[in-house]
Amino acid sequence: MPDGKNPHPSPEPVNFYRAESYQTDESVGFLMKRILASISQTVEARLCEPGSPTFPQWIPLAKLHMGSATTVAELARECQLDTGAMTRLLDRLEAKDLVRRVRSQSDRRVVNIELTDEGRSAAKEVPQHLAAVQNEYLAGFTQEEWELLKGFLRRILDNAQLISARGETKNEDPGTP
Repeated sequence: MPDGKNPHPSPEPVNFYRAESYQTDESVGFLMKRILASISQTVEARLCEPGSPTFPQWIPLAKLHMGSATTVAELARECQLDTGAMTRLLDRLEAKDLVRRVRSQSDRRVVNIELTDEGRSAAKEVPQHLAAVQNEYLAGFTQEEWELLKGFLRRILDNAQLISARGETKNEDPGTP
């Protein structure tokens, strides 16, 4: 604890934006949200055939396939969803026979999530599509620019995590960035 009080010191805020000249379409949050929405739509268009999972449903399939989560609670955290939303999403994936819920034998309160054979097969497609779409969105960037961009985004994420650790964020989508 560098200052003896705050376990999460953060860099001093800057004044890139000012209320009197603020333009939403020039905000970093707005630009990131637009980019993410566009990437999501592109991925969904490539992955989704009628009756197949939607883009929001592909995310937990990919997380399960990569081993990022095994329980409902872990998956909700990884997908940044509340447990109620995750339960509804899992209901839809289970109805499509892509996942199954299995109670833990060691702790009956824990529900593990497993991919079915069909779910594993579907999830294998995701990384190729994600890589292709990401590469298209990065067309014209050099390797150095790509590394710089990732570094900048990680720094913004680090700042976001510091703000969250101080308890200054809500766990829901704030709407307009």
